[in-house]
Amino acid sequence: MKSAIRSVTDRIRARSADARSAYLERVERLLGRPRGADRMGCANVAHAFAALPADSRLRVVTERAPNVAIVTAYNDMLSAHQPYEAFPAVIRDEARRHGATAQVAGGVPAMCDGVTQGLPGMELSLFSRDTIAMGTAIALSHDVFDAALMLGICDKIVPGLLIGALHFGHLPTVFVPGGPMSTGLANEAKAKVREQYAQGLVGREELLAAESAAYHGPGTCTFYGTANSNQMLMEAMGLHVPGAAFVHPHAGLREALTREAVRRVLAMATPGELLPIGRLVDERAIVNAMVALLATGGSTNHLIHWVAVARAAGITIDWSDFAALSAEVPLLARVYPNGAADVNQFQAAGGPGYVIGQLLAAGCLHPDVATIAGPGLERYAALPAAAGDGTLAWQPVGESADIAVLRPADSPFSPSGGLKLLQGNLGRAVIKVSAVPADRHVIEAPARVFDDQESLQAAFKAGELDRDLVAVVRFQGPCANGMPELHKLTPPLAVLQGKGFRVALVTDGRMSGASGKVPAAIHVSPEALAGGPLARLRDGDIVRVDADAGTLEARVDAAEWAAREPATITPGQAAANSHDLGRELFAGMRRNVRSAEEGAVTWL
Repeated sequence: MKSAIRSVTDRIRARSADARSAYLERVERLLGRPRGADRMGCANVAHAFAALPADSRLRVVTERAPNVAIVTAYNDMLSAHQPYEAFPAVIRDEARRHGATAQVAGGVPAMCDGVTQGLPGMELSLFSRDTIAMGTAIALSHDVFDAALMLGICDKIVPGLLIGALHFGHLPTVFVPGGPMSTGLANEAKAKVREQYAQGLVGREELLAAESAAYHGPGTCTFYGTANSNQMLMEAMGLHVPGAAFVHPHAGLREALTREAVRRVLAMATPGELLPIGRLVDERAIVNAMVALLATGGSTNHLIHWVAVARAAGITIDWSDFAALSAEVPLLARVYPNGAADVNQFQAAGGPGYVIGQLLAAGCLHPDVATIAGPGLERYAALPAAAGDGTLAWQPVGESADIAVLRPADSPFSPSGGLKLLQGNLGRAVIKVSAVPADRHVIEAPARVFDDQESLQAAFKAGELDRDLVAVVRFQGPCANGMPELHKLTPPLAVLQGKGFRVALVTDGRMSGASGKVPAAIHVSPEALAGGPLARLRDGDIVRVDADAGTLEARVDAAEWAAREPATITPGQAAANSHDLGRELFAGMRRNVRSAEEGAVTWL
């Protein structure tokens, strides 16, 4: 392995030693108990299995057969999750074939950021992750399970399921994906129509037609945003059946992969072979996920989510760790918004198996890890195929089938991962430059300060932003309003950049995994509402966003800067952030949430 990557892992291990040790002690204590149906009272057992067929009740109680929990994020609202409707029947059938039982232990909420983008519902999005984690805990709290299968794909859902699963770290657990939708309107064509609409060149009818052609069927959206980044990270952590991420929901191979997930989790629950998720997800697995994210230009949301995931396993990581890894990890993939290809083209070029194989060869991943498929991450440098008897076989990936999409580690798109940590008198932030033109890595311009995204949109429509500027959108952090994604700001800012103006975004809010060519210093911490320095900015202040030097500075005299009274939100703004569409129910989360760099966790 590269010594620098090993050093980051060692640093994380040392920092996390006490918390990780305490976590593993809890896992081992729970592993030492008698199985659920043996230790529980008779009434408890009867309630747990009352709805099972008689022969299944016999298996669980008398024959002591394994009982697998299914935690599902199925709903009809999310295209990616709609296919999960049929999965429990397949899982139960496969479990029966192997003398086991399976029960849907519970469902967790799954909201679509594409539906709520730019709307009040998006203010519940980040907190839905911890709600999903709690829902997972409630599902597993019946405590009669020997293993678990997690059915989820999209943005907050996979991190939430994983956080919840790690709080039941004594259970062997496998994640079961559903796959992407087929290719529709090209992502670049969709983005062009969005920019035309922002300029008033096309109407709502044309925009809706383009969006509907892009998002048109079951499966995940085909750009490489947070949902598809989730799938890449699950492969790199060894939590999927190898190669399961990007097989279409209705491909014949999908059912075979789902059945294999059942076989794998039962093998992991076998006495003497027991592999609980709390042991599997260690410092090396977390670093492997971070490396895979950087090597593929994945979603910036995971600089929040994976911090929280790590904390759930007793491991502490921060943005300095991401930045140190980014300097060592080559960028191997160009998938929209970091390129023209969609995830189907990414899969056709070699997909996660190619990326993992190249990163292993380059010494960028820990190879000696446990996975749900067995010891060693090299098992994930392969592609699955159906064998004649209905089982699966894995084949070497070979060379990239399209070097415009995937390149080898010795000839990458960039020698580094394209993620930078920014620090200065405006706080700490991150910027993703893998899709940003090199001549835009440094922007210095007067600030135009907004307290919400609607005000920026209005100023753009009024023609007030046709100049070089750094657009600052503050009071968008977790405490303020739940840290919504500000992806709807991308089209107007891209239009300004297309006109030749030098523009950048600075915000304590989030940008989607679909953030692209406009430089954006995001997740600024501490946030403005918590007294962060964005609250001291004023219109006209010169702000420098420097991805090359890693700085984020307001060019204001130090004495004047220190003397400024921080801005605050008005009572009306506070009320607007707190009421309607269920926002009242999340008031406790807004009060207790940690900073973005601490994973925006609400449960510590």
